[in-house]
Amino acid sequence: MKPPEILLNTMAQNKSFHGTPIANGIKPANARHLSTPTVEEYLLQPDAEKIERIAQKFGEIMDILGLDRTDDSLKDTPKRVAKMFVLEQFAGLNPLNKPEVTLFENRYHYEEMILERNITVHSTCEHHFVPILGFCHVAYFASGQVVGLSKLNRIVRYFAKRPQVQERLTEQIAAELKKVLRTEDVAVYLDAEHLCVKMRGVEDAHSSTVTSHFSGKFQEPAVRAEFLQAIRG
Repeated sequence: MKPPEILLNTMAQNKSFHGTPIANGIKPANARHLSTPTVEEYLLQPDAEKIERIAQKFGEIMDILGLDRTDDSLKDTPKRVAKMFVLEQFAGLNPLNKPEVTLFENRYHYEEMILERNITVHSTCEHHFVPILGFCHVAYFASGQVVGLSKLNRIVRYFAKRPQVQERLTEQIAAELKKVLRTEDVAVYLDAEHLCVKMRGVEDAHSSTVTSHFSGKFQEPAVRAEFLQAIRG
């Protein structure tokens, strides 16, 4: 594994960083809306260091709220929350966790739509830091090569595991799929419930939010209709 400083330099030169394709160090015009707002110098700090610092800060939050951190039920909460943030809930902020994708020759000459339905989405609203829960459906037409199905799930999971807005999450997934699959023929459909709507503010327990991205063949009405019919079973 490359040292963090070398990895960051390499990614800036010829790879994608947080879902934004980069070529020769120049981001495309839509890079701003695809990128998760981050401060790059913090991203590759060791996990143990992040956990220690977050635990300290979260303990201070608990103190301000008036919680007794000497209680058996609460004394380890700062460390638990910190580990959850770094290793689970926001693991998608660490570029080292980005899934590696290997393509395989389409030996079967399969030319129809390839669809992965009902991919579980556990994300976090970046406005209130409460969960976004839903399902993502992704599809593509192979351009001579195919990918292992689990890699589609891993791509969705990687971009979901960070503070998000649903529109950006949808576009990040689509952009990454186009890049790794080497095709514009990609569809992404995300249906999710936002706990910032369910448990605070308007407290609407029954609404969900739908976002989608259709490109290439999926912009054709018949192909889009086939995709939508398929995800609805």
